[in-house]
Amino acid sequence: QVQLVESGGRLVQAGGSLRLSCVASGRTFRTYAMGWFRQAPGKAREFVAAINWSGGNTVYTDSVKGRFTISRDNTKNTVYLQMNSLKPEDTAVYSCATGVRFTTYSPSPGQCDYWGQGTQVTVSS
Repeated sequence: QVQLVESGGRLVQAGGSLRLSCVASGRTFRTYAMGWFRQAPGKAREFVAAINWSGGNTVYTDSVKGRFTISRDNTKNTVYLQMNSLKPEDTAVYSCATGVRFTTYSPSPGQCDYWGQGTQVTVSS
């Protein structure tokens, strides 16, 4: 069993930066790929970024490439999402997720067994 708790979301102006954190419980964290997803009001959940167990492989959705960076610290059981040059369209609830079948080659929400409660990111124009 893995429990995930996100933090770091808040209201920020366009062009600003935020760093989200996701702390995981459980020894298996270090063997799992981790992902960030987001869901805006009235829209489907969207993949944002994923990182493999070692941190050596990362993938991003096109709309955040060059602006967002996913990283992890396995000594702290934590995965991060550094978000720069934020845009109003980045406004959403951001959730971290993982699972045995979740990989950077197949970063689908359907592959995730464990989800955090989410943290709200609001970008004002």
